[in-house]
Amino acid sequence: MSRLSVVIPMYNEARHIGRTLRAAQQAARQAQLDCELIVVDNGSDDHGPRIANELGARVLIVPGVHIGALRNRGAALASGEWLVFIDADIEMPADGFKRLIEMQGSQGDVLGLDLDTPGPAPWFARAWQRRNQRPGSLPLHRVQWLPSANLLMRRSWFEQVGGFDETLRTGEDKDFSLRLRQAGAQLLLVNESVALHWGYEASWREWMSKELWRQGSHWQLLRSHGPSLRLLRFPALSIGAWGLDVLALIALLQGQARLGLTLLLISTLPALVQSLRQSQRDPHLTLQLWALHGVRLHLTGAALLLNLFQWNVRRPARG
Repeated sequence: MSRLSVVIPMYNEARHIGRTLRAAQQAARQAQLDCELIVVDNGSDDHGPRIANELGARVLIVPGVHIGALRNRGAALASGEWLVFIDADIEMPADGFKRLIEMQGSQGDVLGLDLDTPGPAPWFARAWQRRNQRPGSLPLHRVQWLPSANLLMRRSWFEQVGGFDETLRTGEDKDFSLRLRQAGAQLLLVNESVALHWGYEASWREWMSKELWRQGSHWQLLRSHGPSLRLLRFPALSIGAWGLDVLALIALLQGQARLGLTLLLISTLPALVQSLRQSQRDPHLTLQLWALHGVRLHLTGAALLLNLFQWNVRRPARG
């Protein structure tokens, strides 16, 4: 029987880790795989490590490191032919591992399931999750990068690229995907079945704080991989939006209302274009994403300034 090693980084996830581990065990049974559970904890002060241990996981305590290091420490302990990385708040479907392993090699090398939010999530968390979904007749989508919420691959691919970059506070999944693609790996997103993301943002403050933290990866990725159109595009749009906002404010203060409003409208166009691309022709979702992308554009500019002056947004590494 093939062995599957499931690596789960964690920080203060006592409310979710039990569900995550049970779902992973069930998915491994359905795939008829021997399952090894490894939880790498970043120094939690809740009962998450105890819960994980009681459910049969091997728990490793590694405080004070970034999330890439947590995943790498877990992979170093893993003995499985297959490596799976799952965030501590992800509920895998019962057929998740079975589907991914059936497709690995023949249709893709590194695979992940599409994510959805459970029913209680607020509108902005549901809309933000839906922006990444790829519904339609095609159950498989070749992609440029895969988020690290759930990833499956043979150990050889992980070792070939040297694992995750341990210096990155965030954006380690994009960096990992870039290096995998450079090594020749095919990245595949599967939406025949979806995993549930229980760690959704429950408030506007939490959503904005998390996005500000996430956007801090742009500067580090540019330094690691060098300037490219794909990496520069979003920061450039953010700087442009901030610039147009400043010009609009100056125009309004000078009594040029028409010019000021025109500039403000132009500054919202990148967010609208992005929303139209992701809203699956749903007008209601388009409006929701338009607002969210507009806020995100401005958060990116703020994150770039914070990184430029080395003011880090503090957040423990967690899955």
